[in-house]
Amino acid sequence: MPKMKSKRALLKRCKVTGSGKIKIFHSHVSHLSHNKSTKQKRHLRMPNTMSNSDVKRVRILIQK
Repeated sequence: MPKMKSKRALLKRCKVTGSGKIKIFHSHVSHLSHNKSTKQKRHLRMPNTMSNSDVKRVRILIQK
């Protein structure tokens, strides 16, 4: 059986930190920013960590 390929689209959207957590970035940032408040845009720039319930499933998809 051949090796399983990693999902390249998912690798472009998340990063694995040094401690093994998965860092993800917020959506709704790229357009229609004039409708959003400055506070909302500032918080959307900050990365977030993925919840523990999703980490196990995502690790299988991004394995190399």
